[in-house]
Amino acid sequence: QVQLVESGGGLVQAGGSLRLSCAASGRTLSNYAMGWFRQAPGKEREFVAAITWSGGSTYYADSVKGRFILSRGNARNTVYLQMNRMKPEDTAVYYCAGRSGIVGVTTTLPTHFASWGQGTQVTVSS
Repeated sequence: QVQLVESGGGLVQAGGSLRLSCAASGRTLSNYAMGWFRQAPGKEREFVAAITWSGGSTYYADSVKGRFILSRGNARNTVYLQMNRMKPEDTAVYYCAGRSGIVGVTTTLPTHFASWGQGTQVTVSS
């Protein structure tokens, strides 16, 4: 069992930046990919970004491409989502997610990820 703990949410003005962190612990984390989803009120949970175990490959939703950067720490058990040039439509609860194996354009549904954090609120004011 893997435990994921997010931190770093909060309130930011449009155009500003926030950084979210997610720390994974539990079973052996070898070959463990991680990602972020978000869910706004009344909407379905949607894919934001994902990163491979090595950190060598990242994948982004079109809505955040060029603004958000997902990276992995040297210890590989922590990922960071740097959110820049934020927009009011980025407002949502952000969830860290993890899965064994690969991630890519075919693994962007919530059902593709086995472990989830508790979520952290991000609010962007206009």
